[in-house]
Amino acid sequence: VPCVGQGPPLPPPFIPTQLSLPGLLRAGLRAPPLITDDIVIEKTFVPEQCGRAVKVGDYVRYHYNGMFPDGKKFDSSYDRGSTYNVYVGKKQLIEGMDRALVGMCVNERRLVTIPPQLAYGKEGYGDVIPSDAILNFDVLLLDVWNPDDGVQSETYYTPENCSRKVEVSDYVRYHYNGTLLDGTLFDSSHTRLRTYDTYVGIGWLIAGMDQGLLGMCVGERRIITMPPSLGYGSNGDGNDIPGQASLVFDVVLLDLHNPKDGVTITNQDIPQPCLRKSISGDFIRYHYNGSLLDGTLFDSSYSRNRTYDTYVGKGSLIGGMDEGLIGVCIGERRRITIPPHLGYGEEGTGTKIPGSAVLVFDIHIIDFHNPSDTVVIITNYKPEVCETLAKKGDFVKYHYNASLMDGSFIDSTYNYGKTYNIVLGANQVRRHLVIPPHLGYGERGVDGEVPASAVLVFDIEMIEMEAGLPDGYMFIWNEEVSADLFTEMDADKDLQVLASEFSDYILRQVNEGKGRLAPGFNANLIIENMFSNQDRNGDGKITEEEFKLKADETPHDEL
Repeated sequence: VPCVGQGPPLPPPFIPTQLSLPGLLRAGLRAPPLITDDIVIEKTFVPEQCGRAVKVGDYVRYHYNGMFPDGKKFDSSYDRGSTYNVYVGKKQLIEGMDRALVGMCVNERRLVTIPPQLAYGKEGYGDVIPSDAILNFDVLLLDVWNPDDGVQSETYYTPENCSRKVEVSDYVRYHYNGTLLDGTLFDSSHTRLRTYDTYVGIGWLIAGMDQGLLGMCVGERRIITMPPSLGYGSNGDGNDIPGQASLVFDVVLLDLHNPKDGVTITNQDIPQPCLRKSISGDFIRYHYNGSLLDGTLFDSSYSRNRTYDTYVGKGSLIGGMDEGLIGVCIGERRRITIPPHLGYGEEGTGTKIPGSAVLVFDIHIIDFHNPSDTVVIITNYKPEVCETLAKKGDFVKYHYNASLMDGSFIDSTYNYGKTYNIVLGANQVRRHLVIPPHLGYGERGVDGEVPASAVLVFDIEMIEMEAGLPDGYMFIWNEEVSADLFTEMDADKDLQVLASEFSDYILRQVNEGKGRLAPGFNANLIIENMFSNQDRNGDGKITEEEFKLKADETPHDEL
């Protein structure tokens, strides 16, 4: 009689052979021929796929029901709740069973009839099996392996790009379904919604998995099959994996790195020319897509429609990004791959980024500057004859095209068909200006037009220039001042000058070319301010005693 083994219970055996012919037909079985000098095999179920058939010398695990021809059961592995485990063809079984198991596939079911001479013969077996007994066995094969077996790996999906393969001492993250050879699931990382994370080749895994993961690419899927000697051996795991069980792992590799890895820069697209590269301490604006090594997107600045703005090299970023953003050009695109120890480490972020995850950032540099930057002026064109240079206080009219450093359009006077007019504080002709944020619109920018902390680019062309007045003056005389100025202003000769009289007089002097108002400012406001400065007591009129020239009293912008 076969000895006790281990294994989970399976469905009850099929209808025994002592049924009448009509009963056999109703059961869907074919009545076996009555042969008494050799075994009779009836294949009651054959799986569609048979990756391997039992050979002499193989080790098998199977369930069975043992019955006499009258249907009486004399033994059952199901009743003991364990499979029968044994080598085939090594005389560890009765001869008929040794023959019957050869050629079986995992999950195949056979009805085997064994004559006495290939079973227990005339001696029988104690009180259990009488002399010259014909034995029927309903056998279900669950596992087969050979002592010479090693790990078998079958890749059924290979990614198009494989820049790196698993090597000994690498750290990997992978999902798996673990089954026995008959398909019984014993474990799955998918059901736990968490990858299995471990080093490879240093003894943290069962030997078969240590071997089976070597050479895998991120995104690759493979079936890893291992004999018990490379799995959980003769004792199993004490729970769901029985002793002497072959194991099958369906694995997808999601991540791979080595503790010695540093930041990797790939897929660079560098614009030409590159006039400047970022250094530690620069303030940088960039867009990015952040993904895991298997392509899973975890964050994107594009989805927020806003750049990520930060200092570089000052610890404001994860270590890998701080390093990866050094040496970039404005407009450059690059891929930065960051190992966990330079990213979010073993803990991850708790939500989108798992622990020990390699991070991949596809970035686009929009602009950068340094707090010590000043305005950069590049003269694109200067007339050959340029005797009069713009100076602080001059009134100029100019056209401009304004953009960000990446070329994004902001504004243009050409769109409005008129110049921009302003009193200057610096020399201009036709120039390319690069203005850092602290000399532009600062950290706030202009809502809907200029992003925060944006470097500005202006291409300007001076159209017209009018010289300004000396510093501190809003009105000057072009010729000698009249000795009887107050009397000339007092049009109605009432010994006081009203605001209207004052304004009419000043405008007349300007129109006649005898005097000049500061260009670029509202003339009426200048005249009102001049009158107010002369009207010492604020009664709305100027007396001769109140009237003084600029040269007589410097604190006032007046005559």
